[in-house]
Amino acid sequence: MSDLQQLVERYIAAWNETDQPARRKLIDEVWAEDGRYTDPLVDITGRDALDATIGAVQGQFPGLVFALGPVDAHHHIARFTWLLGPAGGEELVIGFDVLTTDGEGRIGAVLGFLDKVPSA
Repeated sequence: MSDLQQLVERYIAAWNETDQPARRKLIDEVWAEDGRYTDPLVDITGRDALDATIGAVQGQFPGLVFALGPVDAHHHIARFTWLLGPAGGEELVIGFDVLTTDGEGRIGAVLGFLDKVPSA
């Protein structure tokens, strides 16, 4: 298993971690201090902002979990699909992210796209 595969898996684990101190520990381990996360709904920089964003998403979608699709990686870049839905159930949200690492192997940036979102 590649380092990027493991990094992406740990990144998704952070999105699923509902215990805030445990989530923050994961974020601190995998995320660069000045890492940037951008998707259609948010553009943030730093670990505190990412932790707050994940907490807000968990509040908006209580009980749902992220599942990771295939990871395609080379050099310091990975792309992957993720699914959000009830455990073992049909996904409600599908996204596609591109992740880059910094010189220390931590996440320097994630660029996210939403392919399927719930209708109002």
